[in-house]
Amino acid sequence: MGKINLRLTEVQNRERRLGTIIAWNGTASDLHAQSGYQRRGSGCKSNKDGCRLCEAKGPFTQGSVCSEQMVECQAGNVRDAVLIQHSPIGCGAGQVPYNSIYRNGLAMRGHKVENIRIINTNLQETDMVFGALGKLKQSIDDAWERYSPKAIFIGTSCPTGIIGEDIESVARKKQEELGIPVIPLFCEGFRSKHWSTGFDATQHGILRQIVKKSTKKQEDLVNVISLWGSDIFTPMFKEFNLRVNYVVDMASVSDLEQLSEAAATVGFCYTLSSYMAAALEQEFGVPEVKAPMPYGFAGTDAWLRELGKVTHREELVEQYIAKEHARVKPKIAELKKKLQGLKGYVATGSAYAHGLIQVLRELDIQVDGSLVFHHDPVYDSGDPREDSLGHLIENYGEVPSFNVSNRQQYQFYGLLQEVKPDFILIRHNGLAPLASKLGIPAAPLGDEHIAIGYEGIVNLGEAILDILAHKKFHDDLKKHAKLPYKQWWLEQKDPYILAKHPELIDA
Repeated sequence: MGKINLRLTEVQNRERRLGTIIAWNGTASDLHAQSGYQRRGSGCKSNKDGCRLCEAKGPFTQGSVCSEQMVECQAGNVRDAVLIQHSPIGCGAGQVPYNSIYRNGLAMRGHKVENIRIINTNLQETDMVFGALGKLKQSIDDAWERYSPKAIFIGTSCPTGIIGEDIESVARKKQEELGIPVIPLFCEGFRSKHWSTGFDATQHGILRQIVKKSTKKQEDLVNVISLWGSDIFTPMFKEFNLRVNYVVDMASVSDLEQLSEAAATVGFCYTLSSYMAAALEQEFGVPEVKAPMPYGFAGTDAWLRELGKVTHREELVEQYIAKEHARVKPKIAELKKKLQGLKGYVATGSAYAHGLIQVLRELDIQVDGSLVFHHDPVYDSGDPREDSLGHLIENYGEVPSFNVSNRQQYQFYGLLQEVKPDFILIRHNGLAPLASKLGIPAAPLGDEHIAIGYEGIVNLGEAILDILAHKKFHDDLKKHAKLPYKQWWLEQKDPYILAKHPELIDA
């Protein structure tokens, strides 16, 4: 892997840095065989056109989100900072759901509940002609007067990228004037084909302008890169005499400043944590815990042991592993009886899906298919211990229908028809209504920490039982709902046929 370059103001997108793709179909082992951990230095043997990992590129996109929206849910969730969206007001539509998520996250973490602090510059047509740096400067002044923030983030947009607004010079001057970090985050939607680059853009700005270069170390502090889920890491790490520094969501600016002082960095999902964890190790000497993610017994055991090794707490970790195995295995045995014979399906982000499938198979639930919204052939550290797809296959077996599709409902229909699951696990809820119309209940995983660790196996099993209790509602919905697709598409066996034959789109 190439080095992360924090001297650049703009983060390198995932397509160039990691070879990320957003459309593919086949088996999990086929995808893994063509991915970075299997091909390091070898070139792409299975593809004739010389690409790193070829995509099944469709002729249109039915729905997705963009990098700017991920900046909204990252930089916008720093408690004592302000995010300014230099964009038309439409780009601020996400403020409504993210405000709700932010308030819930604050409550779950025990912080004061308040509204999100995002300001939109509301670009108009005239601004596209004459520029809008005046609006940006005024918005920065308004943010300072209204909130007295400890940092101000500026998120770009497609319009500001098109007209070439000089965000950097404004940020630099305002930083000198106000005496706080004013951080440009380059996250135009067209910059990357997948929204996960927005995570990297936020983390890049934080690493460049907020994290302190410090020789001071706190040997009991561990950075946990997460979103807004419940606080499961504090009680877990307390068993090892470790403290948690949650970032980026719900963090304060001072929490971000001390990222460089931690003894280690961990994450629950490599899609989210890859960039920041690798950069903290490379630039600040904070070791990244390189291990499978903490899902299921195999992943959690390996993850905890690596954490114990990095923080010199091996004995405490072994005691905890033995205690937790003994505690949860009887509960899991009971859940297996209740879940016997079920087929599940996972539709979430890439690395998170790998972890959820592992937990389902710990519960003896059959998983014949999965849809991931993108695929990173390799993560930023390049370390094979972080090969989450390889870990899934090696420890839990093949997934016959393993598909990459950037939240495309028209493809999701065919994928569900192929495997006919009893339920789905879903992280981004836009696909859940379609499954419901097919009579398939969905567990919307609003708390992304639900399946982590040993207790996570129990939590997920109980969540599945809860949604299956409402199966009759979905059966009734199926009887009365009509899908918005033509009959030829409903009968189509290949959900990726339009990528192979785009002329059929007018059929």
